[in-house]
Amino acid sequence: MLSPLTKEQRIKVEENMGLVGKVIQDCVHTLGAGSMFGYDDLFQIGCLGLCKAAQTDKPGHTVAFSTYAYRLIRNEIYTELERATRRGREVATDPAELPCTVLDDDVPEQREACMSLLQRLERAETEATGVTAKGLQAIRMLMDGYTNREIGERFGVPANHVTAWVARTRKMLSELD
Repeated sequence: MLSPLTKEQRIKVEENMGLVGKVIQDCVHTLGAGSMFGYDDLFQIGCLGLCKAAQTDKPGHTVAFSTYAYRLIRNEIYTELERATRRGREVATDPAELPCTVLDDDVPEQREACMSLLQRLERAETEATGVTAKGLQAIRMLMDGYTNREIGERFGVPANHVTAWVARTRKMLSELD
């Protein structure tokens, strides 16, 4: 969940809103009849990526903010498209329909589902070794906006190794019950 943006971060987001449309134009080729998301849906998803970029951008980054933000916007949109495709339907976007958005004692079923998920993830991280442990680390880094290439450089391996780690880890996580 995103925390509130600072004044400087809001300015950065406002100045770079055009990037969201550019990413959709460049990277999404399924708009139109039969697509899971409309342009407005993708724009909102992309705006989340832009906000994440503004929050995580650090002074002295080796790339320009627009390049960094472009990647995070693209990754955010691709992640949502992948989720929707995997489920074979649209993802709920109403916060009331999303699990784990509210940890509230008034909704014990949600709290139990969230705690179960968190416990499974923590268990996976403590039990993971080798490629799976690297995959869990890579997934966290991808969520923070790093690319496979950047993660690979950090681990001293090619980007395709990171892709393989993440794929194996996702498979392992999907098999957890």
